[in-house]
Amino acid sequence: MTIDLTGRAMDRSGLIDTTFDFRSDTPPGKDADALSPTLHRYHRLLWSKPLPGGFLFELTDRRPRGYLYHRSELGEFRLSSDTVIPTFRKERKLAHVFENSPEELAEFMRIGYTIGAMMIFPGNQVNRRMTINAARGCHPLIKDRFDLTVECVRRHYAGDESPLSPVLVRYADFFRLFGDFRGYVEFFLLQDLVAEHGEVRYFAPFDGFGSSPVPDGLDAYRDYRDHAVRFIEARNRRIATWWSVQPV
Repeated sequence: MTIDLTGRAMDRSGLIDTTFDFRSDTPPGKDADALSPTLHRYHRLLWSKPLPGGFLFELTDRRPRGYLYHRSELGEFRLSSDTVIPTFRKERKLAHVFENSPEELAEFMRIGYTIGAMMIFPGNQVNRRMTINAARGCHPLIKDRFDLTVECVRRHYAGDESPLSPVLVRYADFFRLFGDFRGYVEFFLLQDLVAEHGEVRYFAPFDGFGSSPVPDGLDAYRDYRDHAVRFIEARNRRIATWWSVQPV
């Protein structure tokens, strides 16, 4: 047990298994983001920590009618989990890729359900409009891709436009918690997705949101998948290292 900067007790006990597949403790056919108890616990343990400004972002359990919750002088935030690395297994134009390599898809899906491929975003609707999770999944220039989502977040902090600008502006109070893009990246242990000077490392060639984010063909898909897997593995290692040095 440790004491945070506001003087409250913060439970740091327990292990973070970065190989754990969150589908394994989720009812069959159900959503691991919502119903995996291990994923919920990991999110709460990992992200209940001091913000860049020093104030504790303490998350409390709001299940079954919610997910995670924070309320303080910083504001009120309702958070939900999102699996952020899409496999594109439902894309018709890639059907032949998956038919010929089901084992590769299965392995991609397995690692895509480890903690390195998970994030939290605000889960409450604002004026009955889309959440970040919904918008990034529905926008034809993002298609759930996390590298492109993070590029949109980078542009939000820089004051630049992106396909997700409207939804990110709706949740500007959440992004202010982290101060700037660097603070956001460091808080969520996303350093392996960002290069030295702050530019995003894309999973596929990027032309400034000028074309479809879905890989076109076998070679392009495997290149995308390999970059995505390398990021997940690197973030899993970073999470494990960070967690190992936290006081108990």
